[in-house]
Amino acid sequence: MYKNQKLLLTALLAGIGLPALTTAQVTKNSPPKKQASVQTVKAQQVLPLDPTVRVGKLPNGFTYYIRQNKEPKNRVVMYLANKIGSILETDQQQGLAHFMEHMSFNGTKHFPKSELINYLQKSGVRFGADLNAYTGFDETVYQLPLPSDNPEILKNGLQIMRDWAQDVTLDPVEIDKERGVILEEKRLDKGASERMDKQTFPILLNQSRYASRLPIGTEEVLLNFKPEEIRSYYRDWYRPNLQALIVVGDIDVNKMEQSIKAKFSDLKNPVREKPRTKYRVPLTGKNQFVVVTDKEMPSTVAQVVIKHTAPELKTESDYRSSLIRGLFNQMLSHRYKELSRQADPPFLEGGAGIEDLLGGLDNYTVTVSAKPGELEKGFKAVWRESRRLQLFGFTQTELDRAKQNYLSRMDAAVKEKDKTASQAYVEAYLQHFLKQIAVPGLVKDNELVHKFIPGITLAELNGVSKEYIQDTNRDIVIMAPDKDKATMPAEAKVLGWIDAVNAEKLEAYKDNVNTLPLLVNQPVTGKIATEEKDVQLGITRLTLSNGVKVILKKTDFKNNQILFRAFSNGGTSLYSDADFQSASKAAGLVAAGGLGNYTATQLDKFLSGKQLKVKPYISERSQGFSGSSTPGDLETALQLVYGYVTEPRKDPEIFKGIIANAKDELANRSDDPEKVFGDTVNAVLSNYNVRRTGPSLEKISQISLDRAFEIYKERFSNAADLTFTFVGSIDEAQIKPLLEKYLGSLPSTGKKEEAKNLGIGIPEGVISKTVHKGSEPKATVYLIFSGSFDYSYENDLKLEAIKEALEIRMTERLREEEGGVYTPGVDVGTSKFPEEKFSLVVSFGCAPANVERLIASAVDEVNKLKKEGPLLENVNKFKAEDVRRRETELKTNVFWLNYLNEQLLINEPLNKLFDYDATMNKISVSSLKEIAAKYLTGKNYIRLVLLPETK
Repeated sequence: MYKNQKLLLTALLAGIGLPALTTAQVTKNSPPKKQASVQTVKAQQVLPLDPTVRVGKLPNGFTYYIRQNKEPKNRVVMYLANKIGSILETDQQQGLAHFMEHMSFNGTKHFPKSELINYLQKSGVRFGADLNAYTGFDETVYQLPLPSDNPEILKNGLQIMRDWAQDVTLDPVEIDKERGVILEEKRLDKGASERMDKQTFPILLNQSRYASRLPIGTEEVLLNFKPEEIRSYYRDWYRPNLQALIVVGDIDVNKMEQSIKAKFSDLKNPVREKPRTKYRVPLTGKNQFVVVTDKEMPSTVAQVVIKHTAPELKTESDYRSSLIRGLFNQMLSHRYKELSRQADPPFLEGGAGIEDLLGGLDNYTVTVSAKPGELEKGFKAVWRESRRLQLFGFTQTELDRAKQNYLSRMDAAVKEKDKTASQAYVEAYLQHFLKQIAVPGLVKDNELVHKFIPGITLAELNGVSKEYIQDTNRDIVIMAPDKDKATMPAEAKVLGWIDAVNAEKLEAYKDNVNTLPLLVNQPVTGKIATEEKDVQLGITRLTLSNGVKVILKKTDFKNNQILFRAFSNGGTSLYSDADFQSASKAAGLVAAGGLGNYTATQLDKFLSGKQLKVKPYISERSQGFSGSSTPGDLETALQLVYGYVTEPRKDPEIFKGIIANAKDELANRSDDPEKVFGDTVNAVLSNYNVRRTGPSLEKISQISLDRAFEIYKERFSNAADLTFTFVGSIDEAQIKPLLEKYLGSLPSTGKKEEAKNLGIGIPEGVISKTVHKGSEPKATVYLIFSGSFDYSYENDLKLEAIKEALEIRMTERLREEEGGVYTPGVDVGTSKFPEEKFSLVVSFGCAPANVERLIASAVDEVNKLKKEGPLLENVNKFKAEDVRRRETELKTNVFWLNYLNEQLLINEPLNKLFDYDATMNKISVSSLKEIAAKYLTGKNYIRLVLLPETK
């Protein structure tokens, strides 16, 4: 429940797909010295809060935000926000802000011990997925999504929030049990990144308090603190004048406000309350340099971090500046993306932009992940683009496209204003409370965006780089593999690289814009051959004159969204092992080359201002497309589908760059414990089939652009085998002519293909393999049960029930009772083709010394499931959770697209989902015991363990 402190999205725009308006995107304009005009005074006025939210403050200082929102229906999201975090801990409390967050789930006044989680699970709320919390440096936030159509659950939800606010019991027995859980959470983060962060954080944060207050804390404190220490933290800081309750959902605002006043008015502030100091990271004016190496670091990464005071986002002027920042970052990212598309890219990855930091700072950061032995080349390349921008600025065409994108996204958001999910509003109000960031609401957002965007000038954009790219408050950080330590540059050398680039006679960026039509040839329109309606499913089935099949499902879940997917059988299964590498990369290589008259870079520019995505794919058993668009952009999306089929491009220069980077990325792969173990898992579970084992230079060398292009064209040569599914804001009268023109014109041979059974699967028998890699005292465990499966809708749902019941028990036993893991996981997978198979995977991380004990416990739980069946209460929890999950899923375009496409892909009836209630009624302790006994026999059992290297 701990996550690294990152400033979250700050305006409602972030929750509806627009570029985030963050404090990092605000330019720092000095206030005018002359008398302010009426317009200037208005611009300096604080923006009003979204008028659709009711905000109040109780006499004790407790704040509340309440908003009615019916998306999703019969649901409400509650957040308890606390303006406190690890930054407030004393030396003796390091880690206790986060520990306190954990203890809130381990017993409160009205929900002793684990009763809180049990109650919520029975109410259909999943622990971890729904019920959760996080602790940062300056905030601790609890989140609780609930059904709102049950008054008792809603009432108890408020009681839980009230208990968290000031009535956590902090039982010493529960505290001691939780120590192990926290230490296992801490263990998960151990590795090269964590070790290097310890060395670089104090420098980046200028030796401020933030550098010594990581929320996860210190092992010494976590193991040894006395219960009174955490009680002291709770008494001091969990107080109403630092708290807010945010409630958004399908509720009655007036009734909710009355309930909040009744429930939270008696919260007490301490008699002698400690001041809530607002800590800062100081700007010293100094430059700093550090090189850190680690034997598990997979590549050499260099960063230039130029720190600045982060401006506020409160007034119209601030808002306009934030838009400038958003445009700046958007245009700059496109330049670096274009730079990476070369025959010989100068780096593995590179980029720059303005980002949030901590303690009131933002920064301009230039980052490069260098090719092996080419740090100087990569560093100069990324710095050169920032220098070019500083000297010459952006072009008008770049700015015009960025503006077009911004306005288009805003317009799309407005069209979805009554379909915006409650979560987006909650996140916005959270930032308003925690950081006083303006949240004027969508209507005002729209007004301000359309008011300011057209008038933003190139001069303003170009002033941003001159302001931010400075030679003071600049840190240079280099992180590299240990084996390259001797070749790492000194500070003087890196400064010499900067000086050398600054002295170069650079040319201004040339914006290569293509004005040709997208397609070389226009399609010859086909016809709709047959049409039938399925009233029960609410779908229309079409067959086009070339054999293309189309499923249309009109919904009202979104106002401005169409999702689509297409498939035909075959995929890479039809090609030999010698061709596999080319076949598996074919779709990606074609997409990287562009289509029709446009390269990939030109295509990005052509699509500016359009809300759509189209991507071809070739998987093992099928090929096709995935995509999305607005109704207004659907024709362009279908043009792309037509172009990817009939006019794909082969770009040898792009191909060379992709292959070069793929080879360079392998240089230190064998030093990364997680990648080594992941490759081993994939290899063992495929019986070491060459198509599943890890990447290698030999495999990369087998990729042929010509062969990949040939395979791609073969896979998409027969449209008669394609089935398209469209879901969303569909107007059949408008979409049918587009389908006839762009899909009905696709080439067709009439040939039917089926994928081949390659015989790749989890091997039978009992297998054990241990990998020794890494230096940290941490282990990763995978326990895999697999075998043949009688595929059916009923058996699939029963296996999901077993998965959930087993995961509940794994959490209770391995985490809560034994304190040996942080988040045990259970996953299930089933397949109908090429063979009816299943797999159940139990996974967890733990201390190496506890591996055998915890594996024994996990296997014991599986055996109990076979012999006794799951506990009835856990079966009921699964039913409650799944029914509630399904209620909301059925109201989403994503669910229907996935469901319809999957049923078609595996040749199952589309009306199976109507069997849900009857099938769920068949799920019981005895039926799950029976299916567990049948499939979890232990005859096919694989144990895979990652342990540190032996010394």
